[in-house]
Amino acid sequence: MAMEASEIEAMIRESLPDAKVTIQDLRGDGDHYAALVVSSAFEGISRVKQHQMVYQALKGKMGDDLHALALQTAVPE
Repeated sequence: MAMEASEIEAMIRESLPDAKVTIQDLRGDGDHYAALVVSSAFEGISRVKQHQMVYQALKGKMGDDLHALALQTAVPE
């Protein structure tokens, strides 16, 4: 079952309330997205751990309801 971009954004914001989240549907199929997540929670944390935080926010939906997510994370400037 495909996910809506708004659902992905809501799940990320629930876990990272200050996050600025930009979601792009890459194919229009609800299965392939790109996401940019900017949060102060990423300060001083490795890129790998930042990505793990986002995947954790998706509560196991990756690989099931959400087939692919091209993820970029950043700290606010």
